[in-house]
Amino acid sequence: MLKALLSRAHQGHRTIGYPHAEPVLPDRFRGLPELHPERCPERCQACAEACPTGAIALKDGMALDLGRCLFCTDCIAACPAGAIAFSGDFRLAVRARQDLVLSHETLHRAEALDRRSRRLFGHSLRLRQVSAGGCNGCEADANVLGTITWDMARFGISFVASPRHADGVLVTGPVSENMREALLATWEAIPAPRLVIASGACAISGGPFAGHPEVHDGVSQFLPVDLFVPGCPPHPLTLLDGLLRLLGRIEDGER
Repeated sequence: MLKALLSRAHQGHRTIGYPHAEPVLPDRFRGLPELHPERCPERCQACAEACPTGAIALKDGMALDLGRCLFCTDCIAACPAGAIAFSGDFRLAVRARQDLVLSHETLHRAEALDRRSRRLFGHSLRLRQVSAGGCNGCEADANVLGTITWDMARFGISFVASPRHADGVLVTGPVSENMREALLATWEAIPAPRLVIASGACAISGGPFAGHPEVHDGVSQFLPVDLFVPGCPPHPLTLLDGLLRLLGRIEDGER
């Protein structure tokens, strides 16, 4: 026991300081896309043609759908003018699906729940995670939030094993036909009021599987989504930031 205590004291504090301290992310991190349509006045379509999910539209200016974006950088490689780039901004979660469509405007980040919902969930939020046909990328990065480095339980947020103990469901994957019934049964088992969080491009739009006859192109086809967290997969910090904003722990003026 003494050795364990000494080892723990030697290791020190390992949990990240966010949201009270700005996180340090690697240079290779791909965050909020930056669009520069002025660099491509002729709209050559190279970036749109290279996008594997059709996330880029050039009909009326330039627009990028974060809900479809895989952050793969194929558009950057294809664009000779450098009209698209990825910043280091991890704050990507929004409340409304249409807010994920970027043009030259600033991303409208997630706002907090109403006052009544914050009283219910603000200090204790329990989520049942459902992998509705996911590849395990979004699932793995969501589970990371339970480790010592992230420790989302310090905010009162945790994943639970039973939907009857949950306040909401966090959905990953494109909602395959084989998982449709299980997802809906999970939702029905959660006591009202309840929340829905769509995490990752698949859960938002179907991702690379959109249009396949065996998937339903995201959870919005069945359930009302309260928080959209884009990415493939979303970085743990992106998901944590979205959850904290939803609960009113972070306001846009703070970060």
